Amino acid sequence: MDKPNKTAKSILVTGGAGYIGAHACKALAEAGYTPVTYDNFVYGHPTAVRWGPLERGDIGDRDQLEMVMKKYNPGAVMHFAAYAYVGESVTKPAKYYRNNVAGTLSLLESMNSCGIDKIIFSSTCATYGMPDQIPIDENHPQNPINPYGRSKLMIEWILQDFAAAYDLKFVSLRYFNAAGADPDAEIGENHDPETHLIPLVLDVALGGRHRLEIYGTDYDTPDGTCIRDYIHVSDLADAHLLALEYLNDGGQSNVFNLGNGNGFSVREVISTAMNVTGCDIPYLESKKRPGDPAVLIGSAEKIRDNLGWRAVHNSLEAIIRTAWRWHKK
Repeated sequence: MDKPNKTAKSILVTGGAGYIGAHACKALAEAGYTPVTYDNFVYGHPTAVRWGPLERGDIGDRDQLEMVMKKYNPGAVMHFAAYAYVGESVTKPAKYYRNNVAGTLSLLESMNSCGIDKIIFSSTCATYGMPDQIPIDENHPQNPINPYGRSKLMIEWILQDFAAAYDLKFVSLRYFNAAGADPDAEIGENHDPETHLIPLVLDVALGGRHRLEIYGTDYDTPDGTCIRDYIHVSDLADAHLLALEYLNDGGQSNVFNLGNGNGFSVREVISTAMNVTGCDIPYLESKKRPGDPAVLIGSAEKIRDNLGWRAVHNSLEAIIRTAWRWHKK
């Protein structure tokens, strides 16, 4: 992929102080763009903003958004700003619809008002719901089973409607399980509360918690535990860069899965983490959580065929090794 020249327009990155957004900012800067982070710091970290200017604000604040857009005149938007705790979305659905859906509507209206016509949207495999087939491709029915997944699907619908009405061009990227950390260990995964398996496992290895809890050991899988598709966060960031170049080259609005194409069980993650860290990782076996599918694996054939994207850090060991280097810091 040819890199843009250094005079290329800035890119507005909503949620750029978060886990995936910060990695995308680093990838943008390395490709010659100026990432402008827009974040309200509900979950983001100021220390993660180091590759471009920072503007503090909420996506629901149109006046602030439009001021920032006019100040930097970005060529496109990468939209990561969202609440993303599935369990919380069930108990506090209004929070998710207000922020994720209404907030994105505010962002899109501001973009339209300021003449910005390209957006890359951070979507999710949660829009598919319970899988009918494995691997899941982009034509799989979308039947989300929680408000978080529904909020993301609603945004995908809104993007289609804005594209039809206002000539907006978008790429929606449906992630599977983002994992790992920047190979240079400059940024990594730091959620509060933390719900993702790999950082929880590494926290046990570091002594930050006494043991891990495994939810369900009698699934219809080879070792009885859930199987998930883990994709390295730097590979995710590279996909956003390719999506931006695709739109800049005149590509039409599109949707792509982002997955590794391989699945790893909870027990495999624990075993690999023990090998990488050299630490014992005690765990407690608990009951299944409602709504957890036995297997979630995504097909990334479409983005490979259309954008030439491939996961570079595609082994579980490589993913955990980068995360371990970051967590030890």
